[in-house]
Amino acid sequence: MTGPLALVGGGAWTTGCDFDRGLLGAAGADEVVVLPTAAAYEHPEHAVAAATDWFATLGARVHGVMVVDRAGARDDAHVAAVRGARFVYLADGSPMHLRSVLLHTPLWDALVAAWRDGAVVAGTAAGAMVLCDPMVDPRGGAYTVGLGLIGQLGLVPRADTWSDDKLHRTRQLAPTGVPVALVDERTALVRDDDGAGPATWRAAGAGNVSVWIDGHEADLAALPV
Repeated sequence: MTGPLALVGGGAWTTGCDFDRGLLGAAGADEVVVLPTAAAYEHPEHAVAAATDWFATLGARVHGVMVVDRAGARDDAHVAAVRGARFVYLADGSPMHLRSVLLHTPLWDALVAAWRDGAVVAGTAAGAMVLCDPMVDPRGGAYTVGLGLIGQLGLVPRADTWSDDKLHRTRQLAPTGVPVALVDERTALVRDDDGAGPATWRAAGAGNVSVWIDGHEADLAALPV
């Protein structure tokens, strides 16, 4: 049984992200490990501070694991912190940098192992995109390779801020048969797995989620589990 997986469309740790309360409950812990890796060139400590303030309102603490490069993703203390976590949250920033830092590292292996042991994993915007494969490239809306915690799924974060033309292009460029989830800010696409049957997907938060396959709108049941 894997833990819950929350793909957040951006605007994390702000009013409207009430789904975090439920994720804390599912984690059964009062500490969240935050990886600000994607924000390595944008004051990663600010991401940790924002998460700290937000989760304090929910009665939880934040442990910022300051992995900003591949050396950090091989650091034994960082790897142990992620492996032992019950709730891991990947911050926003550059999905390309995040992917390059985590790919084929002990830290990524630790995150996957924790999730497979039932830990909650969440990512916001860049942190959500990179968990999927194929990964939407925000620079042009086309596709590249993601880390693939969830395969055969593309994700567009902040879909409510994209132009209609860019959204249409991204939907049309998706590989045949691969769903693309459009997730608004302050909104999460959540995968639940209780071990009793197939995992299920649901939308939570302030905005909307839509799913598209081969240019046609579908429902959440079409997402891979």
